[in-house]
Amino acid sequence: MKMIVAIIQPSRLDDVKEELYKVDVNLITVSEVLGHGRQKGVTEVYRGAKEMGNLLRKVRIDIAVNDNFVETAVKAIVKGAKTGETGDGKIFILALDQCIRIRTEERGGIAIG
Repeated sequence: MKMIVAIIQPSRLDDVKEELYKVDVNLITVSEVLGHGRQKGVTEVYRGAKEMGNLLRKVRIDIAVNDNFVETAVKAIVKGAKTGETGDGKIFILALDQCIRIRTEERGGIAIG
């Protein structure tokens, strides 16, 4: 089992969800987050003065998947999120030791769904 964490542009969320649904990955958690990568934020002019906003709005997607869905999910995220521009985001794949469905107390891959 793996936990896939993707940080993407907010404007790409609908496209990523659509691509994930196409490959039968339906169980996702989405959060609005702030951060920056290499672009180190943006410079804006406010009342005639330049201000550096070093944290940009991003979307974090968390997906718990069984091992046979990892590459499929990653390809779907890349397809939906990629624009070819700086700031497209990152995908992290983490080991998932355990998953427990609270309602039934099922454990492991079966609890993921």
